Amino acid sequence: MSALESLVESKLHSLSAPLALRLPSGRRLGPPDAPVTLAFQTMAGLRHLASGRLGRLGDDIVRGQVRVEGSMRDLMQVVAALVPAGGQAQLPSPWQRFKNRLNSVLNHSRDRDAQQIRAHYDVSNDFYALWLDPLRVYSCAYFAEPQMDLAAAQVAKLDLICRKLDLRPGERFVDIGAGWGGLLLHAARHYGVDATGITLSQNQYDHVNGLIAAEGLGDRVRIQICDYRDLRPERPFDKLASVGMVEHVGRANMPTYCEILCRLVRPGGMVLNHGITAAGLDDAMVGGGLGDFIEDHIFPGGELIHVSHAIRTLSQAGLEMVDTENLRPHYARTLWAWSDALESQLPEAEAVLARAMPADRAGEVLRAYRLYLSGCALAFQQGWVALHQILLIHPDPTQQDGDLPGTQSGYPFRRDHFYR
Repeated sequence: MSALESLVESKLHSLSAPLALRLPSGRRLGPPDAPVTLAFQTMAGLRHLASGRLGRLGDDIVRGQVRVEGSMRDLMQVVAALVPAGGQAQLPSPWQRFKNRLNSVLNHSRDRDAQQIRAHYDVSNDFYALWLDPLRVYSCAYFAEPQMDLAAAQVAKLDLICRKLDLRPGERFVDIGAGWGGLLLHAARHYGVDATGITLSQNQYDHVNGLIAAEGLGDRVRIQICDYRDLRPERPFDKLASVGMVEHVGRANMPTYCEILCRLVRPGGMVLNHGITAAGLDDAMVGGGLGDFIEDHIFPGGELIHVSHAIRTLSQAGLEMVDTENLRPHYARTLWAWSDALESQLPEAEAVLARAMPADRAGEVLRAYRLYLSGCALAFQQGWVALHQILLIHPDPTQQDGDLPGTQSGYPFRRDHFYR
């Protein structure tokens, strides 16, 4: 047995979750009854496992150089045992921080952002439809009742956002990063708003336009292909939601993003920012190179910041935070629902992707998404990342609403309307 094999075998014995390996020679390591086996075609993948470079091991799986035999849920138990305690990577050095900031600036030009968004969201509408809910809501659901299924929980999330914003008939509402139109159309149907959505994805734009036409809502619902930095309404909106958008902004662009949110909403209006946040105060990525894996294969240009940094930057832009809610466990359950739905129809998923891209590329994309959905479910479950809804007002000192002095907006400074 080589030194590498001995090292790996000792590591397997120390794991709290059973894992078996099949080496290129056919030799097996680990418990014979382990629920998950990694089959290696080359020894490079074994070295990545031995050194704890889980992101590189994920690369090997995507490229087909390591095959997973077993369920994603069992595999993630192994990953949890392998990731460093607390799930956070080592904090970057000052030089690395400078490089990260420079990359944040370079990665978030208008053209670069458009390319990165389309690389993810324009994979295939039919592929996403396989594992999302019927409304194709691609963000954290809200399981208001324990027995809710995913579809009901997504509707509950859409309604929670509308209630937090206290949407009223006739108000001008904008959805920044409207996705496949779930929130946009829910707000129009059930709250009577005049709704505008923006996206950078051609696939999403085409899908939402089809829904608007089918429902005859063209007089008060519209979708645009538009960068948030280029949105110039004739007058400010009453209410704004940004759901799953802030992760794509980049730390360097956060001040600009927050200033634009403030500009887009009239004084006295309201903003809800819903997004994934870093668990660590220093915005460290998930350990073991898993953050790099997401960057390389799923969300190019994605950056996470801590909720405290988000609130500080939003406040500096002129918005006042009036409520913040952490929905992290809800996102873990959402992601497991997505993962389980995809796992239940893998042959169909590969066939759908093969109609949209070369067959070898389809296999890589499918393997990447299998790891991404289950890995993110684990990350939210373990507390390695979080999800926050931040509700804000654009203060108007001349506005007084309700019985409390100094509301400076329509927000009642009570939560009753959230849960009615």
